[in-house]
Amino acid sequence: MALAGQGLLAPTATAAEVEEPSALPLGLPAGGFASPRDNPSTPEKIALGRLLYFDSRLSADDTIACSSCHLPAKAFTDNLPAAVGIDGSVGTRSAPTVINRGSASEQFWDGRAASLEEQAKGPLVNPIEMGMPSLEAVTKKVAAIAGYREFFDEVFGRPVHIDDIARAIAAFERTVVSGNSRFDRYEAGKRDALTEAELRGLAIFRSKGRCSQCHSGWNLSDEKYHNTGVGWDQAMVDVGRFSVTGREEDMGAVRTPTLREISRTAPYMKDGRFDTLEQVVDYYDEGVIWNPFLDVELTRKTRTLEQTLEMYSGEGEPGPAPKAEVQDLELTDQEKRDLVAFLKTLDGEGWREIRAPSEFPR
Repeated sequence: MALAGQGLLAPTATAAEVEEPSALPLGLPAGGFASPRDNPSTPEKIALGRLLYFDSRLSADDTIACSSCHLPAKAFTDNLPAAVGIDGSVGTRSAPTVINRGSASEQFWDGRAASLEEQAKGPLVNPIEMGMPSLEAVTKKVAAIAGYREFFDEVFGRPVHIDDIARAIAAFERTVVSGNSRFDRYEAGKRDALTEAELRGLAIFRSKGRCSQCHSGWNLSDEKYHNTGVGWDQAMVDVGRFSVTGREEDMGAVRTPTLREISRTAPYMKDGRFDTLEQVVDYYDEGVIWNPFLDVELTRKTRTLEQTLEMYSGEGEPGPAPKAEVQDLELTDQEKRDLVAFLKTLDGEGWREIRAPSEFPR
């Protein structure tokens, strides 16, 4: 095989490590990262995907790789307000972390990709990301490299194809996981894993702060789409999920991001407008931007039980919530500090040893 360094055959993680529950970090569900039937994981496929993920030759000018916006050293994001692609082109959204994305189906902030495999193709031909003219052009460029031709034949038993490029990248990305945080250890029964301040923050997270209404489950994301008002103070509004579904109720809504590794993935929100977790907490506490499609969780406080039941029965007044119903959380300064302290307990492990290859196929 024409590889510059045979050590590249060593995968970041084996297929068993991806699919075997006992090998997943604490807090991650058994079977949660299993490969789809049409893309079974193997050590060789993961190794190939790792090469492709870090190889900037998949871009039009050989300068941008998948890892350019999703760097291991930065918890698989780029710590920029918006992703930067070829020729210094700047996108309109921040780059979400790859961590634990292998457990979900829909990808991107707006969920326009139905799988991790489909997501892998998108940036390749996005003109302000990797800028390739077509997926066919990507296939030809990779196939022109002898080392890749041999590697694809070994892994897939056929010539280079764009679907297999995506399958290999997705197989690698499913090994990018985070678990065994101090929060996970606390949930598993280690009562001293969190400090008193962090425990108070967890209580705020689950009650007064209402964070867990959207940041729920083992990955601290409901994988649903919500309009939180972010961006509605701009001249050009990001319509979010609406661009995919065309449904009015999806206007401005984006997928709930995971909170795992949140202390490492600033800046925050889809447009990277906040540099600190303190700013994020302040926004939800008293700065939410009203718009006609604002998520009900940000407006529900003033409704009585009877009003809520009436609303869901369809008998109430139709239409969007009035501006007066946007509700502050009324957190004290101490509660804000405690909440931020809790969020910092969500740093875990499983992804930290992943490194870029030192050499690539020739």
